[in-house]
Amino acid sequence: MRPIIPSPAAWASGMPAICLAALLVLGIGPLCGSRSLAEEKKPTMPTYTVRRTPEPPSLKGDWDGPIWRQAETGTLDHFVPTSSDHRPKVQFRLLYDAEWIYVLFRVEDRYVRCVETKFNGSVCQDSCTEFFVQPRPDKGYFNFEVNCGGNMLCYYIEDPSPSPQGEFAKYTPLTPEQGAQVRRYHSLPAVVDPEITEPVTWLNEIHIPLALLETFTGPLGDPAGQEWRANLYKCGDKTSHPHWATWAPIEGGSFHQPRFFAPLRFAAQE
Repeated sequence: MRPIIPSPAAWASGMPAICLAALLVLGIGPLCGSRSLAEEKKPTMPTYTVRRTPEPPSLKGDWDGPIWRQAETGTLDHFVPTSSDHRPKVQFRLLYDAEWIYVLFRVEDRYVRCVETKFNGSVCQDSCTEFFVQPRPDKGYFNFEVNCGGNMLCYYIEDPSPSPQGEFAKYTPLTPEQGAQVRRYHSLPAVVDPEITEPVTWLNEIHIPLALLETFTGPLGDPAGQEWRANLYKCGDKTSHPHWATWAPIEGGSFHQPRFFAPLRFAAQE
């Protein structure tokens, strides 16, 4: 089944800018060849240990610096079958302290495009990195989607089932004021047009205040010793070589499947 793409009229009607993958019926997507998913060997669900940092990163995308070197390195090794033959190498690192979650992506890429500059716009159509995180199992999750130009979309999503209007059944977009609380660094310009077709390495870094998450989830406390759930993604819906990469494997094409989120374990204080 090909992805379900909204018509131009639907976009013009003001439907929220939801990632293409989110518009698929949950759990339904293309199969590889003629074999069913049940016949395929299911990949192992990853886990990631988020280490505590004694001082915050400098928000400069310093991948090889002393602060970010203390973090584990995760990779996005799974690609949705409808992806093109472009397979960027995508790595990430996470750190935390009592007040912030720190996220850094490093992408070895080609066919890089970035034209969305509006907050909560269609950033997933550009070259984009995404951090979906669910701090508490009885609450919703956040989708921090940031294109390579540093523009962000983020919702608090309590029910990602599609509504008759093509939106999520229950979600709350962050306001521009709330979005401004998320500190961002991007190594590429705010707009990349025309597309960069040659190999290029770029970085996105975001610092997320726990106080922002608590606005929606209630008190979280110091994350030390806690286990959250998350998935991380890379996409480029409207680039010349569309692709959809994930850290934890998923079924179908929708990124908005919290049942496939994998554990983030916050290391206890030393």
